[in-house]
Amino acid sequence: MAVLAEPRLQIPVDPGYLRLKRLVDVTVTLALLPLLLAVMGVIAVLIRLDSSGPVFFRQKRLGLNGKEFTLLKFRSMYANSDDYLHREAIRRYMNGDRLSSSQQAANPYKLNDDPRITRIGRLLRRTSLDELPQFFNVLHGEMSLVGPRPPLPYEVEQYSERDWLRLAGKPGLTGYWQVYGRSKVDFKTMVEMDIAYLQRQSIWEDLRLIALTPLVMLSGRGGA
Repeated sequence: MAVLAEPRLQIPVDPGYLRLKRLVDVTVTLALLPLLLAVMGVIAVLIRLDSSGPVFFRQKRLGLNGKEFTLLKFRSMYANSDDYLHREAIRRYMNGDRLSSSQQAANPYKLNDDPRITRIGRLLRRTSLDELPQFFNVLHGEMSLVGPRPPLPYEVEQYSERDWLRLAGKPGLTGYWQVYGRSKVDFKTMVEMDIAYLQRQSIWEDLRLIALTPLVMLSGRGGA
């Protein structure tokens, strides 16, 4: 498993909390698994009917301490799409540039008028249902239910030393930025929100964010 770099700054964390957090991750995921599999089965059929290509999309992301892992999503784009538009959008977001109103989605990591997105893909992205396969990343231990959004390698290449603190904890399916931030904050504010979460993380805060996440999904404000 590749490591892009070792962060020079760390955030202290209670080992007991990490064990309990892992227990919550596994318990909640296994409890939801029957429902998840049923919903995912329907989504898989819709994807196959909508466009040719694989059901799942695999992408390299960076997790705890910069360790590379393969993130799973439902495919929401046409097969073999180029990633230039997304790379450019990420660069502009990290530099503080504003996207045009037609491009700006509720989630700054996604584009409204992206021509690569399929019909069913737009629905999946708007409701964050394209993220459901990441529960398998949680079971595998690469992600947690709650944590910072997992960054892309070409995003982390532009990180400052402080930005690296986002990688001091496991990435999550949901988190403080995913619930309260998104298009309302710029990149630096997102970093500070993630660092603030990691500095005060607790099981009660995790459970609160988990409980709020379905409301965010139903509002259609986009996925991480």
